Amino acid sequence: VERAEKEQLERTALEAHLEALQAQIEPHFLFNTLASIDQLILTDPPRASRMQQSLIRYLRAAMPQMRASGAGARPTLGQQVDLSRSFLEIMAVRMEDRLQSVMNVPEGLKSAVFPSMMLQTLVENSIRHGLEPKAEGGRLEIRAEIVDGQLSVQVCDTGMGFAPNSKGGVGLANIRERLQLHFDAEASLQSRAEGATYEVTLRLPLITTPR
Repeated sequence: VERAEKEQLERTALEAHLEALQAQIEPHFLFNTLASIDQLILTDPPRASRMQQSLIRYLRAAMPQMRASGAGARPTLGQQVDLSRSFLEIMAVRMEDRLQSVMNVPEGLKSAVFPSMMLQTLVENSIRHGLEPKAEGGRLEIRAEIVDGQLSVQVCDTGMGFAPNSKGGVGLANIRERLQLHFDAEASLQSRAEGATYEVTLRLPLITTPR
């Protein structure tokens, strides 16, 4: 019993640490978006309005997850997709025609349990390291399917690519830690680079929540 309690405390402390890391990222994105809106108000009011509306949708998707965060929280893939869609709307206003995004997530998989902010981290990585630095931009696709009885979620972009043996940066390391924490060896994160195409695949147990 003592060993089990110690392991639970360690898991709780690690999860709190990872949530604190994520909390440091959110204000940065929020302040950047507000600064962009402020600038666009002076130069392009219609674009400023579109970005403001997208930010409102993003916050509406994010706030319930923040309030429900904790040991008993069971966020769904559908919630994460909604959050990423709102984020991509904001980035589309900023990048204009340089960003094309596609969502291929079956309706039946949207009730699957999916850890909060993992998909968002992958999408942000694709934008920051792949598409935004590329002069002509590119395409980002989110896909979900069932593979060998597991939930498989992929984020693929046609940006700058990564070195073939790269394991990614802090964001991917954060995800690997959380997968280990929540699912032990039952989940995995794999990345694949081929030319300018970079693809990250998350595999985790398929657990659905009641609608």
